[in-house]
Amino acid sequence: MDIQLEKREVMEIIKGIDDLSIILAVKELLTKKKKDWWDDLTDEQKAEIEEGERQIERGEFVEYEEMMKRFR
Repeated sequence: MDIQLEKREVMEIIKGIDDLSIILAVKELLTKKKKDWWDDLTDEQKAEIEEGERQIERGEFVEYEEMMKRFR
């Protein structure tokens, strides 16, 4: 895949669009700051994940294969 060719094709498509709302949506998509999913979590969710990480560090977990054996 030639990235320069892809860019030119996208620019040609954009040039042909006369709908301002579409142009603005494309502009937003291309300039939008990428968010980290972590930032969208609540404090409670973050705390639960962090506790899970601490449990793993302490060895307080069950391997996936072992868990599946219990439930089969």
